[in-house]
Formats: sequence, structure tokens, C-alpha cells
Amino acid sequence: MNLARILVVASNVFREVIRDRVLYLVAVFAIFMVAAIRLLPEISATTENKIILDVGLAAMTLLGLVIAVFVGTGLVNKEIDKRTVLVLLSKPVSRLEFIVGKHLGLSAVLAVLVALMTAIYMGLLSLSRIPYPAESILVSSVFLFLLLSLMTAVAIAFGVFTSSLLATLLTFTVFFMGSFSANLVTLGAQSKNPTIEAVTRNLYLVLPDLSRLDLKNQAVYNLLPDTNTLLQSALYAVLYIIVLLIVATFIFSRREF
Repeated sequence: MNLARILVVASNVFREVIRDRVLYLVAVFAIFMVAAIRLLPEISATTENKIILDVGLAAMTLLGLVIAVFVGTGLVNKEIDKRTVLVLLSKPVSRLEFIVGKHLGLSAVLAVLVALMTAIYMGLLSLSRIPYPAESILVSSVFLFLLLSLMTAVAIAFGVFTSSLLATLLTFTVFFMGSFSANLVTLGAQSKNPTIEAVTRNLYLVLPDLSRLDLKNQAVYNLLPDTNTLLQSALYAVLYIIVLLIVATFIFSRREF
């Protein structure tokens, strides 16, 4: 695997996605935050600060997820549909380098997106004199990036063998199920049905446990896990991404064009 070739693919993806005006979502987020800061105090006069913090972090997650899923599922499919994949693979670029480069390129876009939204979020809160736990917010933003990078890997894995529409639906399904995967085993145990218990346990093992990366609720109340737990969760995300990219490469290598 050649790092230079991977970076070439990644930089092309980065420039292409940026040219698609994806970062306009940053302006949408800024407008949304300004509206939330102005309107939410009218709805709840006692806990508006916590609501604003929650709403802002949830909006960051949603906008990032939209980019990760809708762009990620089309990264490979678009190349296949346009037949440009034949040109790329005819060059000294392996399929692994192609997949990893695509993932790194979109992950770089997501990193910029999360960084800009976090800066706007904290800046508007400071201007509005709304107290917030800065360190916890920054840590949650780093883990939001890891979550979005993982979902990008999921989107690419589905996108290499099915249509963009189906891949999008499957990726959103994985996100919603993965967000609650930690509760699946508990629900299975409560059912008292061995079949359901086995199914929920297997789903928990296969699906990513996204609750380990979603720290927005803990960040709002400045109740983040300890450092060891955070490092374990970060390593979990990285390893899961690596496995998904290997799976995506394996499936992609079996495709004929």
C-alpha cells in the first residue's frame, strides 16, 4: 500500500466534495444556532441554557451524518456509474488504496466541517454569555468526528456492492440500530426468549456501538468518562473503521467492470 497514491485519491475527493458546496452547511448551522439562542428562551425560561447546548450538539451530529451518509454511499458508486473507476484502476492504484483514499478524503472534509461548527457553536455561546464546559465540548467534537468517520466507512462498505439509494437506507439503519445497540442485549434478556436473546446478542457483536462515541449528553453536563475509557472508545472506532475498509476492499475486489 502506497501512502502517496492514497493521498492523491484523498485530495481529489476532498477538493471534489468541497466544490459541491458542502461547507454551505456551516452557514446553515450558524443561522440555526442564532435562531435557537434567540427563540429557545421564549419556550423554556428555566433550562434554556441546557436546551441550547443539547440542540446545538444534536444539530452538529445531524448535519455531519447527512454528509457522511449521502456523500459516502456515492463515493464509489459514482465512479462505477461514470466508468471512471476503470481509468483509476488501470493506473498503479490498488483497490485497497482506492477505498482508503476515498475514506480519508471524506473524513478530512468531515474534520473541517466539525471543526468549523464547533468553533461557531462555542463562539456564539460565548457571545451570548451562555456558560458551557469548553473542554467537554471539544472532546465530544473529537468523538463526533470519529463517529462520522466510522459511518463514512459503513457507507462506503454498503456503496461498493449496492445502489446509492439502498446503501443510504442501510447506512441510516446501521446508525439508528448502532445508537441503541448497547440496549439490545438487555432487551433480549428481558424477552426471556432464547432465540431473541441470541439474535440481539449477535446484532450487538456485529453492529458498531455508537453510544461509545456519542458524548454530547455527557458533555453538556461535564460528565465525560475517564481518560482510559475515552482512549478505549477511540481505539474501538479506529479498529472498526479498519475492519470495514478491509471488508469494503474485499467486496470491491470481487466486482467486475
